[in-house]
This record gives sequence, C-alpha cells and structure tokens, in this order.
Amino acid sequence: MAPLFHRLIDDAAVFPPGNAALPDAVTAHREHRAAWYADLVGPLLVPATSVDALTGLLDPAERLDIGIIGDLPIDRLGVPDDPRVVVRQIEAAVAKRGEDPQPGIARMLDLANRQPELDVYAEIPLTFGLLAGLDTIAEARANGTRVAAKFRTGGLAAELFPTPVELAAVICACRDRELPFKLTAGLHHALRHADPETGFTHHGFLNVLAGAALALDGGEVADVAEVLAAIDAVPLIEPVRARRHQPRGLWVGFGSCSMIEPLTDLIRLGLVNGGYEG
Repeated sequence: MAPLFHRLIDDAAVFPPGNAALPDAVTAHREHRAAWYADLVGPLLVPATSVDALTGLLDPAERLDIGIIGDLPIDRLGVPDDPRVVVRQIEAAVAKRGEDPQPGIARMLDLANRQPELDVYAEIPLTFGLLAGLDTIAEARANGTRVAAKFRTGGLAAELFPTPVELAAVICACRDRELPFKLTAGLHHALRHADPETGFTHHGFLNVLAGAALALDGGEVADVAEVLAAIDAVPLIEPVRARRHQPRGLWVGFGSCSMIEPLTDLIRLGLVNGGYEG
C-alpha cells in the first residue's frame, strides 16, 4: 500500500451508523488485518466501556491493536492490564458545542502525560474557543506531549457537518500550528456527496487528502475550501496520485464504520489496485 494511504482508516465498526456487535467487529477486524489491503487499516476503535468485554474475545496468543474512544469521564480513561490488547491511542471529546474546551483539554493533557507511550487526541467542537484550544494543544505538543487534535465532520444532525470553508479553516489552522489532526464521522466515501436518506452533504476523504496536501503546500483557506467542495473526482485524483509515495503529513486519518466502502472507492478511482500493491 502506498505511504499516502498507510493506516488511513481506523476501524470504527462498532460505532454509528454501522453499530456492529463487538464480537462481529473483532472477527471482521481480524479479516481486514489479514487481507491484501491490511496496510490501509488502523486500529480497531473500541468504546472505553467495552474494553473489558473485548479481552474475553481474544485468543491466548493474540495481539490486537486498538484505539480507546472515551465514553467515560476523561479522568477515568486508561489502558487495560492485558498484554493481548495493544492500545495505540486514546480519543475523547473535551467539550460539548458552545462549551469552553480548555478544562477538557487540560484533563486530556494530564492523561497524555500519564500515558506518555500513547497518542492522545482531543476532540474539539468547531465552535466557541476552538482556536485558543488549538493553541493550547500545539504548545503542549511542542513541549513533547503526544497530543493532537480531532474534529467531527458529520453525525446525526446537520450542525455536525462543517461547511467546506469551516473545515478548510480548521485544516489551515492546524497547518499554521504544525499540529496533527484526525477526523471522524461521515467520511465513508471518497467524494463529497449528498446522502439520499438523510439529505446531509458529506465530506469526501479524497477531497480532504487533496485539501490537506494543498494546505501543506501553503494554500489559503479559500483555495482549500474549493477543493473540499468539489464533487468531481477528475481535478482531485492527479494531485493525490502525485503524492501517493509521500506520508500524509498533518492529517493522521479518519475512523469509518465501513472499511470496504472507502477501499472500493480507492480502487474505483484507480488510486489502489485491487488485490495488489496500491
């Protein structure tokens, strides 16, 4: 798999809208990790409240990479004492929309300092206090704390879908702070599109790949927003193809409840050769 796509997609099978049962998600994740596209796949994302149940599903000699998603208070998040469970990252929301994110960020920084071997992602709402929150996280990271940002790009309500301009502004803000970021929700498909069932317009991960690359090259918010808003694959494919053998840079990747949908889009667009080296 080309470096640009390496571990691009974390396996969020148990989360909406997939809502897979944990045993089914573990079985499917094993299959993903054994498939030809295994390099595309990041850790299995598991709610903190399900980690204990996870340990009962593993074979004695198994090793399973996971990311823990905080559905408990940040102060109660931690790593299980089981060598079969290899925790790669912990992610948690630091505030609800409209709340000051700084207290939650402070708790996430404390968690990161208590678990210095992990990558910690603070999910910040794209509302009040966003830029100040990014400043706090970037300063901590510059001082050696393994913390980065996370943003929601979709969900069950229209206000959870940022506009292309809003998302472009966030990407450029992270670029300016040399701050890695993750995205979550609504990125199952490569291109920006309207969901026929909900009517919500979803961002496309190909758009984000091209937009983040443009931002790293010094693109302005308006230019990045134009790329994020594109619904035609043609102007996006070549800029992405040209960077296939480079790492993604600041965009760490995204969680998806489906691995097959984004993989199929990559194959369909000619960016990954199905069954072969991508």
